[in-house]
Amino acid sequence: MRIAFFGSSLVSAYWNGAATYYRGIIRNLAGRGHRITFYEPDAFERQQHRDIPDPDWAKVVVYPADQQGVERVLDDARGADVVVKASGVGIFDELLEQAVLDLRRPDGLAIFWDVDAPATLDRMESDPRDRFRPLVPRYDLVLTYGGGDPVVRAYRRFGARECVPVYNALDPSTHHPVEPDPRFAGDLGFLGNRLPDREARVEEFFLKAAGRCPDRRFLLGGNGWADKPMPANVQYLGHVYTRDHNAFNRTPLAVLNISRESMARYGFSPATRVFEAAGAGACLITDAWEGIEMFLEPEREVLVAADGDEVAERLRGLTAEDARRIGRAAKRRILAEHTYAHRAAQVESILGTTAPAGAGARIPAGMEAHL
Repeated sequence: MRIAFFGSSLVSAYWNGAATYYRGIIRNLAGRGHRITFYEPDAFERQQHRDIPDPDWAKVVVYPADQQGVERVLDDARGADVVVKASGVGIFDELLEQAVLDLRRPDGLAIFWDVDAPATLDRMESDPRDRFRPLVPRYDLVLTYGGGDPVVRAYRRFGARECVPVYNALDPSTHHPVEPDPRFAGDLGFLGNRLPDREARVEEFFLKAAGRCPDRRFLLGGNGWADKPMPANVQYLGHVYTRDHNAFNRTPLAVLNISRESMARYGFSPATRVFEAAGAGACLITDAWEGIEMFLEPEREVLVAADGDEVAERLRGLTAEDARRIGRAAKRRILAEHTYAHRAAQVESILGTTAPAGAGARIPAGMEAHL
């Protein structure tokens, strides 16, 4: 299939947490013989902070962040078998959401791929005049980065023909064990950009835990935290490039996952960091959210904490031997069940069973629960 994909960025993870998700899915779809063109705007300084050059497994088209640039790439995408509009491109999202439907061939597919479904759904719930609401039933398929049955049910209430979660996963060629790096030596590391529905949870799970453990060293990576008050034992690293994620995950005693508030509320939304950390063999401590057992077994493959006090308690009781054991177990589980090769096979199966709007075909019952 020829797939045209409109997203935030494939080549830069700068203010773009979905980058490794896009890369894993698209690289493995390409490995299965599909031809993907990824259209991304020159916006938010992402092109100045690239993590990777243009890959050989996808064609990357960077367009100017203006209407003329958008219209040019829309014309370029005409004729694709599948046209994908991802959420959160960042510019001209409303225009693209309508335009990809107009691009769809009579025998082709138009897909909305939501990499932040809780936020999209909350926005539509709160605003009956939201311009995306009437478009949802016109898409052949909604795919989501996560969310499980709660997100599926919510999208169907808005008229989605089908909604299928395609969860985050591991690309073992990108995220894997490496030698520890002294730059990231410490007891607990957290990677995440400063976002409105994440900040309070970072205060609770990370900064509060740091305050409870003044004798331990905490590492904070991500954009936007420079002016945030922090305990003295927190080292702020700024943006950590993808090339350094393996060392960041591998070096500290443990790493922390903190879900954004909306994703924690819906559950079944493991962040990219969960799989990156497991792939590197890291000992992961995660905030509590419904559905974690689908991906990692608490106590054996991951440690779960309900608040900052429990994070501190987990960290104080963690030995280096226990951390290595948990990291090894997590890596085995993720490699066996949750790689992007698994996800690409799932997507290919979905596309093979989805007909264009009006053709009458539907995804078989139960497919939305398939991993």
